[in-house]
Amino acid sequence: MNKRLIGFIAASLVSSATFASEVPASFDAKKCKAEYPKASLLNEEQGAVTMSFLVSPSGDVMDSKIEKSSGFKNLDKAAVKAISACKFKPGTKDGVVAQTWTKVDYVWSL
Repeated sequence: MNKRLIGFIAASLVSSATFASEVPASFDAKKCKAEYPKASLLNEEQGAVTMSFLVSPSGDVMDSKIEKSSGFKNLDKAAVKAISACKFKPGTKDGVVAQTWTKVDYVWSL
């Protein structure tokens, strides 16, 4: 297998609402992928990063933070940058569109 080829990269939404009446924001993981950093490809770096995003009622990312690192700075930065640029479906609180935090796992695999 050619290690330069990007293997399976998956982003999955981890839905864990803070309150029963809160639905976190979501996005289409198939349309929103990060480009594997060249240095990470060369070094055969792999891992999963868990991030949290604050999503506005309009579906834009307002803030982000890394909850659990992949172990590689380049992979973490690339995942945050790519997912932050995605358009989210806004979350709701008590049935009303609202600003919400949502967790996302992004897996880097060769």
